[in-house]
Amino acid sequence: MGVKARVTAKVVDLFSHSEKPLEHTDNHSGDHGLFGPGSISWEVLGDVSSFVGGIRALMVQAAHPEVAAGVAEHSAYREDPLGRLSRTAYYVTSMTYGAIPETIKASEMVNRAHRGVSGISERGRPYSATSPEYGAWVHNTLTDSFLHAFETFKRPMAEEEADRFVEEQSLIGGRMGAAPLPKTARELKSWIITHPDIAESEAMHEAIDFLKNPPLSRTELFGYQILQRAAATTIESQLQNTLGLRSSKLYLLLGKGLVRSLRWALRFSPSWKAALLRSGAEFDPKLFRNDS
Repeated sequence: MGVKARVTAKVVDLFSHSEKPLEHTDNHSGDHGLFGPGSISWEVLGDVSSFVGGIRALMVQAAHPEVAAGVAEHSAYREDPLGRLSRTAYYVTSMTYGAIPETIKASEMVNRAHRGVSGISERGRPYSATSPEYGAWVHNTLTDSFLHAFETFKRPMAEEEADRFVEEQSLIGGRMGAAPLPKTARELKSWIITHPDIAESEAMHEAIDFLKNPPLSRTELFGYQILQRAAATTIESQLQNTLGLRSSKLYLLLGKGLVRSLRWALRFSPSWKAALLRSGAEFDPKLFRNDS
């Protein structure tokens, strides 16, 4: 087995611990989903920089004590981290590339899981995963992180492109009942870094410690930690201070090199390819990998 095949098999396995997204998407011929072939969302989420964006989002999300409490008290991420990773990837992939029926299924799945997530955070505030405000924190930090990672590890965007990505992604947030949902990249960034609920918590520290050193094999952990430290470097200094993270020019360079290598090995997402096929769009199949 060649280098590309080995890398692909290893990465695909990390995301294969739950239901496979878009498995029957060809049953919805002509359905463009929420975005369609000309969208910026399909390009951003189809690139391997989204791996870094996902790690970045999980770190930033931990800066909200009530959100962090919900994860700490109701998630199985410690016992089943790859299962949680796969379920999150299923949701993101289905909402981004799925036909409308697939997006409905994914959103209903998440809403069902969120109904029982409630409690009191360590600073004495009640929380519920069904709250529009807490949903907005999760959605908006994910959107901002995917955008930031793409611009850092793939290519810069014009302001109009970045704003279009944020507006497209707000369609997902709206379907999940999240509010408020900023419609420009600048408004989104400001909303996050000036959020009044940001604070340290024990749940935050536990999440960050886990994200720094998850239970992966030695080889997987080596690559993951490069991406995690590169992701941490892209977080704004105000949030870095809260999260106890710091920047590293070395890890940013290493991260960029690793992302280029992963892009060479993995090419673009097969989910993007499946959505293009379903939509009847023209594309170069050599740009995409095949996970089947």
